[in-house]
Amino acid sequence: MSIQVTRRDLLQGLAAIGGGSLLATGAGSALAQAGKPAWPAKPIRVVVPFNAGGATDIIARTIGEVLAKRLGQPVVIDNRGGAAGILGTEAVAKAAPDGHTLMVSLSTSMLINQFLYTKLPYNPQKDIALISQIAAAPVTLVVHPSVPANNMKELLAYVKAHKGKLSYGSWGVGSYAHLAGAYMSKTMDADMNHAAYKGEAPMIQELIGGQLQLCFSSALNTKPFIDSGRLKAIGVTGKERMEILPKLPTIFEQGVTDDAYSIYGWVAMGAPAGTSKEVVDQLYGHLREIIKDPKVLERITGAGFIPMMNSPQAFRDNYQRDMPVWKALVEQAGAKLD
Repeated sequence: MSIQVTRRDLLQGLAAIGGGSLLATGAGSALAQAGKPAWPAKPIRVVVPFNAGGATDIIARTIGEVLAKRLGQPVVIDNRGGAAGILGTEAVAKAAPDGHTLMVSLSTSMLINQFLYTKLPYNPQKDIALISQIAAAPVTLVVHPSVPANNMKELLAYVKAHKGKLSYGSWGVGSYAHLAGAYMSKTMDADMNHAAYKGEAPMIQELIGGQLQLCFSSALNTKPFIDSGRLKAIGVTGKERMEILPKLPTIFEQGVTDDAYSIYGWVAMGAPAGTSKEVVDQLYGHLREIIKDPKVLERITGAGFIPMMNSPQAFRDNYQRDMPVWKALVEQAGAKLD
């Protein structure tokens, strides 16, 4: 399947849509389960704990639009950005577990924050019911064209040989870009300088300008500059190539198999703990069908993500598998945000 989606395509039509926007509904009706109230009985609120316009928001709106038609109830996207996803995730954790409040978020707020913050207003392992990992969110590793490395092993050798002379960027302290860069610096004894930015856009501009030598960043932001030759791509995290960069090998297939580069973030759906198994299973059933929609697939792959839509049990298994890796990365980076 050949899909070409630009950032402009992904954001088209979202400019007029603010937080708390109402997505279209269809004519269907929810079926009541025997002896239980019908679900959904009212509009469904989907909290996105990040600002409107980002990749997570785009995916939430794309899925929400189709979900509304399938359920016959409005789906309202509630953007609650701020504090690395903490504010919105807390709102979901404290909401009534009646199936009418959901969340589409990143691994940041649902998993990683518990290691970055000593105190959180929610316990992600106890307060959030896991429904499905919608998509894997691998990132690209890119360097300034002046860096004489064309693959991961050459880059690691270069980093090691230039101790104290290189800088890497991130889109914020505690982000994957920070943690992975710190891991590289430590394992290569490179003493690289970490420069944290408020988002990926300024980080990429600094890399293009030569103020940085390397960074990890989403394909949505790096692909235009990789294609134009203003950045050089080294590899992709995770174990599967991206559809929008099919010729770029993963770091893993280049023979560098460290968990720090094989792990990936994700976009997922959750709900308040205590949400009934029946509702969770119904939602997963709908998601499993929604992912078959070509338009949904186009949005997800066009943003540089890899569709997953796994079961609640598979999500829980992956969560437990990933936890020690993220914990170790945070500890190695010395990243504590409170």
